Formats: sequence, structure tokens, C-alpha cells
Amino acid sequence: MLEKISALASHYHTGPAGDVGAGGPAVTLREIRNAGLWQVAGWPGTMDALGARLAGIVGVDAAPGPLKSAAGPNGTLIRVQPFVWWLTRASEATAKQAMEIDAEQGTSLDLSHSRTILRIEGAGARDLLNRGMPADLRPASFPEGSFCGGAIHLVGVYLHHRDGGYDLYIPRGFAVTLWEFLTETAAQWGYEVREMEEFRA
Repeated sequence: MLEKISALASHYHTGPAGDVGAGGPAVTLREIRNAGLWQVAGWPGTMDALGARLAGIVGVDAAPGPLKSAAGPNGTLIRVQPFVWWLTRASEATAKQAMEIDAEQGTSLDLSHSRTILRIEGAGARDLLNRGMPADLRPASFPEGSFCGGAIHLVGVYLHHRDGGYDLYIPRGFAVTLWEFLTETAAQWGYEVREMEEFRA
């Protein structure tokens, strides 16, 4: 089986950097690898049935509404557009089941190699993201489970707020450019690059 090489492989150096104060780095960064990313889209008349099916596969009570997510024991389901869900943090078997849909009900696509996923955490995470992404990330406007699209330096990105931090989905071809922006910007608060997370379903 072919191994996917990280787009950041030659630029990824672990450890603290920048103006780290006595309280430690304000931002931590790491790449999440092998979480998978699968897209399932429905038609206007099939969304309820398709959503219920996907919710059952993932193991949640109901499929999430637009720009929301639901995490179950078998993966995370994100409603990225009115008629589109993303499935991530799932096994290949779960993804295969989710993608096996009739053309009358919807369509599916494997996006796993199209994005680099960065995990951004820490007290300065929101400030770091807002240096490049014009989105209201305050908890009242962007609570846990929220999802949004936007741009950093004209590069289209997606952001998922989960487990107290943020997953940033970057087009693979722009991963190095935005990695450099994030690390250079985070240096003012002090940051730490942690070992890549190898997702295991």
C-alpha cells in the first residue's frame, strides 16, 4: 500500500519557537495525518433519508445541520454546505459504507489526499487564526462543533472547532505557504510544534 507523504515533511520541525514566555507557548501546532476526508452529497428530496443513514453509520442521534458537526464512535460528520456532508476521523470500512449510495439518493467523493489538516490549540489559537482569517471565532458566535469556510491570504480554507481547539483544512498545494504564515505569526506569542498525530480509527 502506498504511503501518503506529508506536504509539510521538509518544513516540519518539532519543538518550541518564538517568544515563549514563562507560562509556556501560547499556541501549539501539529499536523493530523490519516484522518481521512470523504464527501457525501444529497439531492433536495433525499436529504432527510441520507442524513438519517449517515447518522446511523457514524453513531449519532441525528445528522448535523449546516455548519455544524456531530462526533460519534465511528467518525465525525460535518455539514459543510446545505446539501453536502464531510465524514472524517473514520475508518476505511466506515467510509466505504457511507459512500456506497445509489445515484438516485446522492453522490460521494474521496477527498482524503486533497487537504492538509492542522490542529491549532492554546490560549493564542483564536488570535493566531484571526490574523489571517476574517471570521468571528468568539465562543458565543463559533461554539464547539461549529464549522466555517473562509480564506487566509486568498487561499480557501475550512475551520472546525472541536475539543477546545481548531482543525484547519488547507488545500494540500498551499500547505507550506500557510504553514509559514502560521508559524511566523505565532512567533510573537511563542509556539510549539508537536509531533504529527497519526489518526487511528
